[in-house]
Amino acid sequence: MSSARRLSPVTVVPGPVVVVLAGMAGWLIYSAFTGTGPGADDGPVLAEAVAARSPRLTGLAVAITTLGSTAAMAVLAVVVGVVLWVRRRRVEAVFLIGTMASASAVFTLIKRLLDRPRPPVADQLVAAGNESLPSGHATMSMAVVGALVVLAWPRLTAGLRLAAVVVAGSWIAAVGFTRIYLGVHWFSDVLAGWALGAAWLGLCTTVLIVYRQRRAVVPAA
Repeated sequence: MSSARRLSPVTVVPGPVVVVLAGMAGWLIYSAFTGTGPGADDGPVLAEAVAARSPRLTGLAVAITTLGSTAAMAVLAVVVGVVLWVRRRRVEAVFLIGTMASASAVFTLIKRLLDRPRPPVADQLVAAGNESLPSGHATMSMAVVGALVVLAWPRLTAGLRLAAVVVAGSWIAAVGFTRIYLGVHWFSDVLAGWALGAAWLGLCTTVLIVYRQRRAVVPAA
């Protein structure tokens, strides 16, 4: 087995997959902005979320949304990145922090360009600033938690890989749903954020794989 194969954090993230993810993100952002496709369900989904509220669910949602905030994800990436750097896993540290920082920059730029209003203040249970589309919580949780799974992947057994995907996916889903439940994002904002985060994670992972493969030294026969 070559060094390039051993060093790859995942088996492969083919270019076409990244293109498909980017296309999906673009379509979902467009749908949210124009109120078409999933965007047409924004009002009904918000109404259902408001109707389902209870003190216990609200407390849980606030806790999850706080732990899954853009600031919390940034801190998580930096802390883990510093640990990786100290342990001389510096390429992985740059990948993790770079994925987080660039994902934050991308979703912030899109927010400012589109300037979509958030749901009515009367429906919001927590304070929320800036623009609505895409959800920063959804984007960052997908990018950062996904990047952690990518880095852990080669060190996990098949069973632990499945567990990591399930736990990561459940957390990412929970963070996104809390944004709708708390009335600070439309349904389509969250879908767009998940897709944008996945596409950006795929792009950054592909860059990491290509970089490592080019630097890998193939043992002589």
